[in-house]
Amino acid sequence: MAELLEPRPGAAGRHVGGNTEEPMGHGEMKSYFDEPSLDYEVTQTLIDDGVRAELAQIAARYPQARSALLPMLHLVQSVEGRVTPAGIEACAEILGLSTADVSGVATFYTMYKRKPVGKYHVGVCTTALCAVLGGDEVYSRLQSHLGIGNDETTEDGMVTLEHLECNAACDMAPVMMVNWEFFDGTTPQRACEVVDALRAGEEVTPTRGARVVTWQQAERVLAGFPDGRADEGPTSGPTSRLGLRIAAERGWSAPDPANLPTSDETEETR
Repeated sequence: MAELLEPRPGAAGRHVGGNTEEPMGHGEMKSYFDEPSLDYEVTQTLIDDGVRAELAQIAARYPQARSALLPMLHLVQSVEGRVTPAGIEACAEILGLSTADVSGVATFYTMYKRKPVGKYHVGVCTTALCAVLGGDEVYSRLQSHLGIGNDETTEDGMVTLEHLECNAACDMAPVMMVNWEFFDGTTPQRACEVVDALRAGEEVTPTRGARVVTWQQAERVLAGFPDGRADEGPTSGPTSRLGLRIAAERGWSAPDPANLPTSDETEETR
């Protein structure tokens, strides 16, 4: 593991303002919160009347419109490839919020990006269980293989690499995600094969979930516009279903709700 903490030489494809060195693994990595705020030099935008209509459609789904902000920001990213000042302004106008309110949300959550993201966002879990089971090695190998560091994009614009904090799939560790689709029990070699296939334009299928689409297409789904692939591919793995299998083998079942005591009956027995 010691070699994972060696500084990596400056690599091509890093964004302006990035560190000249970045330690491998769990060294002092540049984090999301070290990034500058939104890029207000961006003047061009793809936020047109059609996009504004879809943003308003999202807002109309919620009893309190401001609750729609998170999916609306995903829609902005699906159009712009990141969160932009124009997207911030559109969300604020539709929701009746200040741009400061919207910016505060957009710069807090790590799923909202302040700089362009590659066609495929590759995230490797480096939290405790994934780390000790090989996540650090997977992330380190991808850094070397792609020649980029954390939250950086390859020169061809195809892959953005990020170390993630818990993918909520500890029973499948170590886990890599591509545009939020799961690649369970991955290895350094398998991870490199996946990114090579993506860069070559090949179709890639995750361990669970639907075939991998582009990051911007996935962002549109997160905004609440289904692409018809929700039931494509397995949704869970054998380790996640282990409890169900044991229960079936032993004849266990959950209590019948109809036979459960009411709250009044429970009070009477106290």
